[in-house]
Amino acid sequence: MKLGWDLRTGLKRRLTAWKNWDDPCPGNFTYGIEFRPQLHTFPDVYIRRGDTKFYRTGSWTGISFSGSPSLRSSVFFDSGFVYNDDEVYFSYNLKNKSVITRMVMNGTDFTNQQLAWFEPERSWQVYSTVPRDQCDVYDFCGVNTNCNISESPACQCLRGFKPKYPEKWNIEGYSDGCVRDNTQSCEHKNKDVFVKFSGLKLPDSSLSWLAGQLNLEECEAICLNNCTCMAYANSDVRGNGSGCVVWFGDLMDIRILHNDRQNLFIRVSNSESGRDDSGVRAVIVGAVIGGVSVILLLGYCICRSGSKGRTSEATTKDTAKEKDFELPLFSLAAISGATDNFAVYNKLGEGGFGPVYKGKLEDGQEIAVKRLSLSSRQGINEFKNEVLLIAKLQHQNLVKLLGCCIQGEEKLLIYEYMPNKSLDFFIFDEGQSKLLEWPKRFEILCGVARGLQYLHQDSRLRIVHRDLKASNILLDNKMNPKISDFGMAKTFGGDQTEGNTNRIAGTHGYMAPEYAFNGLFSTKSDVFSFGIMVLEIISGKRSIRFHHENHNITTGMEIAKRRKAIRTD
Repeated sequence: MKLGWDLRTGLKRRLTAWKNWDDPCPGNFTYGIEFRPQLHTFPDVYIRRGDTKFYRTGSWTGISFSGSPSLRSSVFFDSGFVYNDDEVYFSYNLKNKSVITRMVMNGTDFTNQQLAWFEPERSWQVYSTVPRDQCDVYDFCGVNTNCNISESPACQCLRGFKPKYPEKWNIEGYSDGCVRDNTQSCEHKNKDVFVKFSGLKLPDSSLSWLAGQLNLEECEAICLNNCTCMAYANSDVRGNGSGCVVWFGDLMDIRILHNDRQNLFIRVSNSESGRDDSGVRAVIVGAVIGGVSVILLLGYCICRSGSKGRTSEATTKDTAKEKDFELPLFSLAAISGATDNFAVYNKLGEGGFGPVYKGKLEDGQEIAVKRLSLSSRQGINEFKNEVLLIAKLQHQNLVKLLGCCIQGEEKLLIYEYMPNKSLDFFIFDEGQSKLLEWPKRFEILCGVARGLQYLHQDSRLRIVHRDLKASNILLDNKMNPKISDFGMAKTFGGDQTEGNTNRIAGTHGYMAPEYAFNGLFSTKSDVFSFGIMVLEIISGKRSIRFHHENHNITTGMEIAKRRKAIRTD
């Protein structure tokens, strides 16, 4: 069995219970993987009752799920977890094909059971059931707590925290959770330390960040320097441990599991680190690393100061080779300061170009910074294309490029900040889509159409965007749309109306057929993409999911057939 996402097509595989025992229509009791790939969150597996989280397995540790040791490889099956650029999924395969097993989502008593057929008794034997107890119920004790089914009461505040409402806590009203004993201050973040907890289910990863290439020491340094980071851990416990995952904000849905190997390091103030809790070992860290970090930082600054002249000279030579354009140049120091040294908590997302960060300049202006990744699928040519192209474009429905930074290997684009993210954030999310009423959707489509008209007809250059899609339509504070991401755009000169390329660039589901198959593109290619976006904003579904419920025919093909039938008649 395989549960998860195909990131290339958007296909989600999950289990859904019937509405009831007599109605096989899909109900609201579901089981599947959830995460946000754009933000590099740690994937988690949830059972939901409608929109409400009901149970969580805990993140994959390399051996099993941190909150469900029973889902590790057993006498019946081998379990595995795959997370790469193409897909993320959990799977288990039978070791013995002669053994008959099944998984049942029971929408009546709200359990997920795994059963095996026992031939001598000719009956199904249950070998795994979740939730197992009250500590398995999602966030049973509230935030910043752990749940210990062996204790009475089962709910306990984490070290350094106290009940938010003690009067409720005393009558077993735990849902409001716990708050810090002392209010944290970012000014004293480097004086905090981390307490090591062993045998815990890792917190809900909705507000997490995963970096599989970092070790535990690097993970700690990242968390220590970010005052919103509350905990960190290895993402893989095999061997001596590897990978890094950090959590921001309140920690949710933690429980004690004495047979688990996972360690979790939770942030506390230095004054709170000396208390002793049974079953938990405190490891005081931070002072040595803090001192070493300062020394390294001073050394880095000295080296940078010495090489500043050489870097500026090299940068001047590089930029002198480019065409002349009127665009402000920002220093790397200014952008690094605006984004808190490209801090994780300022990261807005990531695309083919590289990560995008939120920042604030010294004058208070908020900006969005696109940072060219060295491993980017796009490269320096796309960077130059966007710089030279957008600098010459001015329209209310095109994103405004404020400047760029080219220093050494660092190449950055600085844009106006769009507080309402992108169009796909609203139209594809069931909750957010309710905020986008029909008149506003129509206004957004009209705005995008005006932007396209400017690119195709009214600007001094005829431009084909080639990657028009909902995620490239940004929304300002008044929900006005602005077309962005011109890295793949092409310009036409004179009487040229179409072009041809062997390098197909764009997003499947939005590309016109003649472009996707033959490399032919024109302004009509953008019009095709715009039409797909119109369907998406009306239906609330991604183009790759347009599918007739009873037939293997896409919506577009069905419409085409009907039009043909009308013409024939």
